[in-house]
Amino acid sequence: MSPQDMNKKPPEIAPVEGKLGVMLPGLGAVATTFIAGVEASRRGVGKPFGSLTQMGTIRLGKRTDERTPLIKEFAPLAKLGDIEFAAWDPIPDDALQSAEKSGVLKESDLREVGDFLSGIKPMPAVFSQDWVKKLEGTNVKPQTSKREQAEALRSDIREFKSKSQCDRLVMVWCASTETFIAPGPVHESIGAFEKGLDANDPGISPSMIYGYASIMEGVPFANGAPNLSVDTRALAELAVEKRVPIGGKDFKTGQTLMKTILAPGFKARMLGVSGWFSTNILGNRDGEVLDDPESFKTKEESKLGVLQSILQPDLYPELYEGLYHKVRINYYPPRGDNKEGWDNIDIFGWLGYPMQIKIDFLCRDSILAAPIVLDLALFMDLAQRAGLSGVQEWLSFYFKSPQTAPELNPEHDLFIQLTKLTNTLRWLMGETPLTHLGVEYYDDYYRGT
Repeated sequence: MSPQDMNKKPPEIAPVEGKLGVMLPGLGAVATTFIAGVEASRRGVGKPFGSLTQMGTIRLGKRTDERTPLIKEFAPLAKLGDIEFAAWDPIPDDALQSAEKSGVLKESDLREVGDFLSGIKPMPAVFSQDWVKKLEGTNVKPQTSKREQAEALRSDIREFKSKSQCDRLVMVWCASTETFIAPGPVHESIGAFEKGLDANDPGISPSMIYGYASIMEGVPFANGAPNLSVDTRALAELAVEKRVPIGGKDFKTGQTLMKTILAPGFKARMLGVSGWFSTNILGNRDGEVLDDPESFKTKEESKLGVLQSILQPDLYPELYEGLYHKVRINYYPPRGDNKEGWDNIDIFGWLGYPMQIKIDFLCRDSILAAPIVLDLALFMDLAQRAGLSGVQEWLSFYFKSPQTAPELNPEHDLFIQLTKLTNTLRWLMGETPLTHLGVEYYDDYYRGT
């Protein structure tokens, strides 16, 4: 936070009353793992490990004050018991069937919450195989006009809110990666975008239609895939106009999480990096979708920007200029959701002597993503109640390719992102953001000498 931010009066936060509806475009591995985990936690048969909102603490004041409440007790966040779920998916399987096919959770864990999962059936989705070539959808909306599809989604949102008797809603995109597209004229203004809806403009993807419908209904929208979705001038400006929080893109889970942990350490110690080769194998629906080169291009763009942003080769050309960064994703069905990421990192130190680091990260993609969905849902709801509209850069901690204001480069350093997040919470709650300067601890010592 800047000094100006710290002096700015925090907004009043509306109380957290009633139920929060979490609406999920996509009812695949990530969404079902998230729903099952929340229900398991509510029943006392599981723990929400990985969730900052549920497990994390926040330091308030000086280190010697020893004030470190749990975040969920410090900030007025919705309780797990007050969450309702809804989803859309082009595949008609209910949440239990989808979870079984995804193969993330053990049968014994699914038995604990199976009755709850089987009651969540996906609404027909806005879906086009032009945007996700490796999937075939049968549970899709009959409307072919993009304007009609948007209105159908808005109707779904209103109907779910009424039937579930939810007081507030959030939407978190958990569906597949769409094919790559660069922003075009239809994305430049909301007027152009709405004309594009009426004209079935090919530059408007299904995820953009979800984002538009969400914003128009006053529902915060977080994008867990690298699609443009709401990361356009048109929808960002609409979010400000409608006073709706938005954020994205692409959940930061496996290999990129490691990069945002390691790269800041290399730069902090002024160690050079000459090359970083990354490859993944995974076999879930996401892996199948990314086997299509056009969808992979979208993911690749999301992953490649991380190191440039953190290492700043323009400031440190001797250390990072000419860094060779390669990213590969390979579809390997036997691996299922258990993704494996291999990294070979060529670094150099004193007098230019070379060294190497090799990482083999055997991770579980949806296990890492599920707590992100929960945290984003709860923090987006908090942002809405605090009147924080438009892009929520303070939630960059959760994204591979954080959305920012047009004139800003995204911050990728995980530790700076965490400081931004926790300082925003402190500011919202009227506490002093931390600078970690710490000179006050030594005032007496200096005076004594």
